[in-house]
Amino acid sequence: MRLLHYNSDGEFSLTQFFDDIPRYAILSHTWGQEEVTFKDIMEGNGASKTGFDKIRFCGEQARRDRLQYFWVDTCCIDKSSSAELTEAINSMFRWYRNAAKCYVYLSDVSRSACDVKDTPNKPLWQSTFRTSKWFTRGWTLQELIAPASVEFFSKEGELFGNKASLEAHICEITGIPVKALRGGSLSDLSVTERISWSQKRETTCKEDIAYSLLGIFDVNMPLIYGEGREKAFGRLREEIDKAVKDRAGINHKDFSVAFSISNISDIEHFVAREEELTKIYTKLSGDGSHRTVLLHGLGGMGKTHLAIVYAKWHKDNYSSFARVARQILREYPSASRLNSVDTKGDLDEVVDAVKAWLSLPNNNRWLIIYNNYDNPKLPGNRDSAVIDIQKFLPELYQGSIIITTRSSQVKIGYLIHIGKLEDVSDSLEILSNTSGRGRLRDDPDAISLAQELDGLPLALATAGAYLDQVTMSISNYLRLYKDSYEDRTLYSTWQISFKHVERRNVLSAQLLRLWAYFDNQDLWFELLQHSDSKDPFHGAMRILSDHGLVEVHKSSQELLESQGYSIHGCVHSWTVHVLNQEWKYDLARVALNSVALHVPGEQAGRPWLTQLRLLQHATRCSHIVLNGLVPDDGMAETYFSLGYLFDVQSKLAEAEQMYQRALQGYEKAWGPEHTSTLDTMYQRALRGYETALGADNITTYIPALNTLWGLGSLFKLQADYTKARTMYSRALAGYEKIVGPEHSKCQSLQEILQDLKTIIEGEEMKGREEPVSDYQGNVSRLDSEGALSTSRRYKLFKELELR
Repeated sequence: MRLLHYNSDGEFSLTQFFDDIPRYAILSHTWGQEEVTFKDIMEGNGASKTGFDKIRFCGEQARRDRLQYFWVDTCCIDKSSSAELTEAINSMFRWYRNAAKCYVYLSDVSRSACDVKDTPNKPLWQSTFRTSKWFTRGWTLQELIAPASVEFFSKEGELFGNKASLEAHICEITGIPVKALRGGSLSDLSVTERISWSQKRETTCKEDIAYSLLGIFDVNMPLIYGEGREKAFGRLREEIDKAVKDRAGINHKDFSVAFSISNISDIEHFVAREEELTKIYTKLSGDGSHRTVLLHGLGGMGKTHLAIVYAKWHKDNYSSFARVARQILREYPSASRLNSVDTKGDLDEVVDAVKAWLSLPNNNRWLIIYNNYDNPKLPGNRDSAVIDIQKFLPELYQGSIIITTRSSQVKIGYLIHIGKLEDVSDSLEILSNTSGRGRLRDDPDAISLAQELDGLPLALATAGAYLDQVTMSISNYLRLYKDSYEDRTLYSTWQISFKHVERRNVLSAQLLRLWAYFDNQDLWFELLQHSDSKDPFHGAMRILSDHGLVEVHKSSQELLESQGYSIHGCVHSWTVHVLNQEWKYDLARVALNSVALHVPGEQAGRPWLTQLRLLQHATRCSHIVLNGLVPDDGMAETYFSLGYLFDVQSKLAEAEQMYQRALQGYEKAWGPEHTSTLDTMYQRALRGYETALGADNITTYIPALNTLWGLGSLFKLQADYTKARTMYSRALAGYEKIVGPEHSKCQSLQEILQDLKTIIEGEEMKGREEPVSDYQGNVSRLDSEGALSTSRRYKLFKELELR
């Protein structure tokens, strides 16, 4: 062990001790950018580095405590020697434990900001102390626990207190019990509890979070930088298990059952899920007591794959991986209950025998995976094929269990939700691994395919496997994907869940079919409400959620109505192309009318919140309309409402398309002379803006400019080109003021006006007369009849009690 000496001339020197190590102080700190190294000390350099201040602090404080030597990790270890580094890390807990004093140097806590002795400022000091990065680093854990005397200093070198005086604060910050802080035997605490102390801590090298726990568990092992966090933890757990076994005198080989998962493909290409694997490991790591983890998520999310990967990566931690009673009987003939069991006969007897073997004393290092527990026994589930998993759980509280399920109603063990892959690079890695095609990260077609499959591992793996067998380009595959939904084998996983749903609740199945005609994101109660009762909708959604087909929609937007539900994009495609292979025009009408009837007018309170929420569903409706997937008969009012929604959301191209459809519908129903109803509605909106803002100010208000644009579009459709030019010109003048003449909207308006100029000039040359407007007549008719308030749309709102 090398120790530093600080002489009276302010110089530092290193002395190596092999035996009879003198009393010494030791420094605990967080590393910065400029640390003084072993090489610096040997060459007499380092005084100009920022890290030199804490070396000098430690030397001076040791001198005040009448200690001639002290130890600092940055400069007392020759890190160029891997052997020395390994020895040091394996010895470090002991070095801190044997130190006469441990000085904690808090470089981010200043004494000048607050005085611990000043009662009014105490809360400020506590806050600064609690948030110090020293409490978040991996190596400082053992540096807190091992020494008997730990003193905390500010960056100015002034004392805050010691481990005893600050005990309550430290316990609350770290979660470490008083017994451990006071030097009690750590072996009396469970393995799981000790590992949990490090869960929120970080290290620069990811393997160090495992290596920093060697002293906490009193074990030793070689360092393999580059092996990764999981493998380092796996080796640590091996050493812990050996130590526990040696202390208890237990031979776990008596319960060993050989098993192989080598026939399961692609485990070596497993992608992402590091956080989930860490959670599983944390929850299943323990001292032999029973641990259960529940993996819940949509079919195709990779729950089974995740469980198998965990089993493979940590197989050395378990004496047996339970699969079938026959294997246990063959590998462990002394299990008396199994010896007399016919594994081809009564299944109940086999189950009882396996449970008895798993419950034998000291047989606590087994892992069982219960896969696809998707039809659990629950109140109200009358399906004859339901399974009660409790009948298969061992009697004694020992061992480890992983359960995978799509049902949100299973309430066994620690829940880990398995969602889609959020990082598109993870999706691209799956595509690359399964397709055998490299360099996909920069391939725009591959990125488009990954985004289309929206982080669903099964869909990504299926696509990759197909691409591996053909010479087709990814862009061609993407087109094929969009055109051949019914051929996809991955849909069978959702079909199974749908069958269960259909047997349990017909309304839930109908709701899922209806969802094909809406967007996949954020379907909420009020949008479909047809009565005062909420039970049918929420009950139906709960069952779909139970089967992992839907989830609560997460939105940062303020909501005026109920929280909604969402389904994965690939599942939505399945509802469109499989559940609705025969397109239902009546369901399409329901979707369009539901959205249109829910569009709030300007008189509603904060209408923009609902308008924005409806926009994605309106886009889906627009697709249905423009592709001829709904009959136009009787839909003019619906199209007008959708046009209005697009209009107020500045989706002017979409608004014009819907207004045109509405105009065609009105002409068909009432004749061309009635088409001015749309004109009147727009004119009334424009008058409202002029009244509220002033005629000269409406060109500074975007919604008013949108209305001017809409009027221009309407007049253009009616061949009233002069009025159209006037409206478009006013809109252009306003947009140029607000967004500048180079904006895309201004460019579009300029092109429209140029086209109108050509048309008007052509008509003037032909001597054609301008059509006479009936605008004044429309206004009087609107004012006398109250067209806006008594329109068919609002009558339906009233009839359906939606308003």
